[in-house]
Formats: sequence, C-alpha cells, structure tokens
Amino acid sequence: MCMELLKNTKSVCPVCLRVLDAQLVSTDDAVYMTKECPEHGRYQVPVWEGSADSWRAWDAGNTKKDALPDPKPVKEGCPRDCGLCEAHRRSGCCVLLELTSRCNLRCPVCFASSGESAAAEDPSLEELGRRMEWLMAHGGPFNLQLSGGEPTMRDDLPEIIRMGRERGFSFFQLNTNGVRLARESGYARSLQEAGLNTVFLQFDGLRDEIYETLRGRPLVTVKLQAIRRCAEAGLGVVLVPTVVPGVNDGELGNILRFAEKHMPSVRGVHFQPVSYFGRCELPGEKRRITIPALLRDIERQTDGRMKASDFTGGSAENPYCSIHAGYMLIGGRLKPLKKRAGSACCTTSGDSRRNVARQWSGPRLRVRTASGSSSEIPDFDQFLAEAHDSTLSVSGMLFQDAYNLDLDRLQRCYVCESDPRYGMVPFCAYNLTSDLGRRLYR
Repeated sequence: MCMELLKNTKSVCPVCLRVLDAQLVSTDDAVYMTKECPEHGRYQVPVWEGSADSWRAWDAGNTKKDALPDPKPVKEGCPRDCGLCEAHRRSGCCVLLELTSRCNLRCPVCFASSGESAAAEDPSLEELGRRMEWLMAHGGPFNLQLSGGEPTMRDDLPEIIRMGRERGFSFFQLNTNGVRLARESGYARSLQEAGLNTVFLQFDGLRDEIYETLRGRPLVTVKLQAIRRCAEAGLGVVLVPTVVPGVNDGELGNILRFAEKHMPSVRGVHFQPVSYFGRCELPGEKRRITIPALLRDIERQTDGRMKASDFTGGSAENPYCSIHAGYMLIGGRLKPLKKRAGSACCTTSGDSRRNVARQWSGPRLRVRTASGSSSEIPDFDQFLAEAHDSTLSVSGMLFQDAYNLDLDRLQRCYVCESDPRYGMVPFCAYNLTSDLGRRLYR
C-alpha cells in the first residue's frame, strides 16, 4: 500500500489526553490520522474517505489570524490554554451559554452527559448576566446558543433572552430537544416575544426506532408538534440530526425532503456526525462518518437533487470541520445557490454572525389578512422577504474527539463555550473526554 505524508500536526492520547505528535497520511483511497502514546500505544483513525488530491481540494485556503481582545498567554499550549489564548486564530462567531445541566431526557448520546438530576446548581441570572457582559467586552455581540442540558428546564428562559437583548446581543438560538415546546401551548410564542430567533431542534429522523436508540424513547410525534408550535410562533427551525453509522445514516434524504416540505418555517438542516465525547452508550466500535461519506450519502439519498459538488468547507473555521450549501426553491424545485468565496455561514467575524442570523431566523413574509390581501410591504422588501423564505441551508459540523483531535483545526474554531473560569473555550476542547471519562474543562 502506497502511503503519503500530508501534514504533521498535534493531537492527544485518547486515554490520558497527553499531547502527541500526529500525522495525516494518505493511502490510495483514504486519509488517516496516526499517533502514538508512549504509555498507551498507537492509534490510527480515518479522517477523510477519498484521495489525497480530493482532501487537498477541500481546503478553502483562508489562514488569516483575527485580532483577539485580551488573549491569554500561551503556557502549556493547545488545548490547555483556552479562554482564548494567543495561539488561537479566530475570534468566535457562535458562543454556547449553558443554562443548566438538567434535562428531561437521558439520551444515550450526550456531549454534556446531562440528566434529570443536576450535578450542579443552575447558574443564577446574575451569573449569566456577568458572563454576557464578559462576552460583550471580549468580541461581542456573538450569536448566542442557549444550551445545556436542556435549557427549557428553566422557567426563566424568556427573562434570560430579554436580559441578553438588553446587554446588546441580537441573535438567540435555542438548542433543544423540543419536548417542552411540543407539550406547552403558547411556550414558543413566549420565547419569540422575548426575542428568540431560532430553534436548533434535535431531529434524528422520522422513525421512532431511531429515537429509541439515540434518545431512549420514541419522539417523532413530539418533534412534529414542536415544529408546528414554532411555525405558529414565527420562529425559524433548524433540524439537527446526530448522524450515527448503522442507526440513521440512511435517513439523510428523508430528513432533507421533510425540511423542504416544511419551508419556510424550517430554515435549514445541520448534520452532526457522531463524535465520541461526553456520554456515549452506543455499543460497538467507534465508527466514523467523514465529509466525503456524508456528501455521498446526501447525493445518493436525494437522487442527485443535492450534489456533493454543491458543498464547500468553511472559510473561517477550518474547512475540514464543516460542510455548507445553500438552496433556493424555484419552480417547485430546490436549486443550488452559486458557490462564492466566503459564502459559507462562517466567513469573517462580523459577516459570519450576520449570515447565520439572516438564514436561520424565522420567515419574513407578513401574514395575509382574512380578505386575502397582504399587509402593507414595500415592493423591494416584499422581494427580499420572498427570497429569504425560499432559501434552505444545508450544513454540517464534524466535531472532534480524543481520537481525531487535530490541534490545527482547533485553533481555527469559531464555536466556543462560555465558562466563568476560562472565558471562551473551543467547543471540541471544552467537551473533550478521554476513554476513562477525564475532561480538561467541563
């Protein structure tokens, strides 16, 4: 077998999290990360299913460094100096604000290892206010992802959103399983009136057996009701499937067809191939879904209506972290929007925040009156609203775990976790979990 060294980088040992030298090497049809811990042995993990040339072609080539406000000095080096340190190359776009460690489900797959009994008390409103003020002083306003645990476990969630608005944040995304949205009439409306823009809805497929495996109970009816509630309230919905080999990797086409059918309330689909951190109680080996495999499945399962060639990698975050494509409904069919340099959801700091907010927010067209006439909208505004409501975003994020962590990728992370001790920490570093359950930050 012919082997080619593509790059030298750094990674960690999956057992002890020691920083190791690592290499990306290609064979005839795949790219692997290889590394060796002097105590725990050698590891080889697939990171790309395709030739070295296809791996190189995916790179968007944007290597500029953002100016970071008040960066921490480098002492131990990545991934241990976060908050963010001088070696980090991106200033951030989306920041997760974890509101609770409680949850009304106990999913076999959970990066936060959440459950009904909280390991820690919920942060107070005063503490959350301090975190928001710190974020504003260190590059804000970011797009805030209200997360957990399950953030709807807090009855003061509308108050938290209003507090964020008062502090200058303009885009709020709720990361949720949708249980309370479905169960409680008027709840979605109360969140929208408080200032929520988007619901990032855990949505693993359209068959209950998928949810029984990944979430511990049948949930299809709950998901459909949550989407209806959000549509009634004017909230944008992004469907977020955790894609697990052998469980729901054959469901991608059905999810995308469902999203198209439920436009414009459904604004996009954001695939997240499974990463092995936090709680992962799935049996069997740690199987991987790489970018080429994900794109091949999308193309095959949509009968070519969405093609692998429609997609690009991120142009601000490391391109090997994400996929992005935009579509517009024209004549009853989705047509790919022309790819442009910097057209992915994450570009430069300010642009990326605006692009995400614009695409994922709810429908813009006014509700028609009982007589059938439209409420007063200037012609150009009507055109913009119709264009917005005709678009669908299809994207994905391939989070890294202790097996495939590439510190070059981590240093370009645009998705950070807010933490009162460390400031902002890249998502994959914050949730990094060893085989023994050890973590660096959480």
